[in-house]
Amino acid sequence: MSETPRIDDATIDDLRARLRATRWPDAPAGAGWSLGVDVDELRPLVAYWADGFDFDAHRASLAALPSRRVVVDGIDVHVLHVRAERADALPVLLAHGWPDSGWRYRKVLPMLVEAGFDVVVPDMPGYGFSAAPPQVLDARQVAGMWATLMTDLGHERFAVSGGDIGTHVARYLALDHPDRVVAVHRIDGGLAWPGIDASALSPAERSFVDATERWRTAEGAYAMMHRTKPQTAAVGLTDSPAGLAAWIVEKLRSWSDCGGDLWSVYTRDEVLALLTEYWATATIGSAMRMYHANAAIPPEQLQRRVEVPSGFSIFPGDIVPAPKEWLERTTNLVYHRELDRGGHFAPFEQPELFVDELRGFLEPFRR
Repeated sequence: MSETPRIDDATIDDLRARLRATRWPDAPAGAGWSLGVDVDELRPLVAYWADGFDFDAHRASLAALPSRRVVVDGIDVHVLHVRAERADALPVLLAHGWPDSGWRYRKVLPMLVEAGFDVVVPDMPGYGFSAAPPQVLDARQVAGMWATLMTDLGHERFAVSGGDIGTHVARYLALDHPDRVVAVHRIDGGLAWPGIDASALSPAERSFVDATERWRTAEGAYAMMHRTKPQTAAVGLTDSPAGLAAWIVEKLRSWSDCGGDLWSVYTRDEVLALLTEYWATATIGSAMRMYHANAAIPPEQLQRRVEVPSGFSIFPGDIVPAPKEWLERTTNLVYHRELDRGGHFAPFEQPELFVDELRGFLEPFRR
């Protein structure tokens, strides 16, 4: 059934009051972003969120989305679903990650429909406007849900594209439902799994393993918190919108191809749309908890090779881009391109480029 996501006036009034009452921390002189979020840069964004952001315009944009609600395995799921007007339309499911939601794909959805794809963009349980699951789900379990969702929507055979946690959801869809997934497209190869025997790897793959470990040491503290003590962080982030903004904005800046200038890639309103939805749905805690579930996936699942035809569009500003040799080792690689711009949130950062990539990979798989 169709249902517009709603954010009521009381939620907005409370949000504005909390933003205006933010208790700010001090910051060492000249620290900038070296210790995490730059408080001096965050302050004006918080002030604009309280007194400049057009909440009514944002609610109108939500009302214009092709939203549906579908109960999958007992969980209420928010889905964007549009069918293309052509006989050979290929269904494609787009799988998001953290710290986003279906927000990641809103720019590309109409472009992909115009290109002749039936597009399905679900919010994972506990993200966006989907209900939080009673028990924390991992990426493989979500993949199973999305297989059921596609059946419910009338798509027996389909393609899938994903990034971040969505790259793992896409991978498990291909691994566990190879009779249904015609092709899988990913914008990252994930990270090298811990404990891998590097002796059999190529020099490029060993460099990738080393880069993964350096990234985990320098940037991975947030993920360790999510994996081990997500509820501790969730208390503060669910109570303080400024804290929520700090947690997410720092990642948008670090992981996007923006050269350190977040506003060269995003507008303030685009970022605040995402933050407002996280705040209104109180889903930051349920979203973080998925890391805990994913950390418990058995190692043998991480090592399975994807035999469904796989394509990768690798964007230079992403976290740790995987080399082609790694992708060939772990998948049936039939398409590989390294782009000259774009980062972790490529569908939002570079929508035209992402659509060109996905269309170019998927065209041969139309019936």
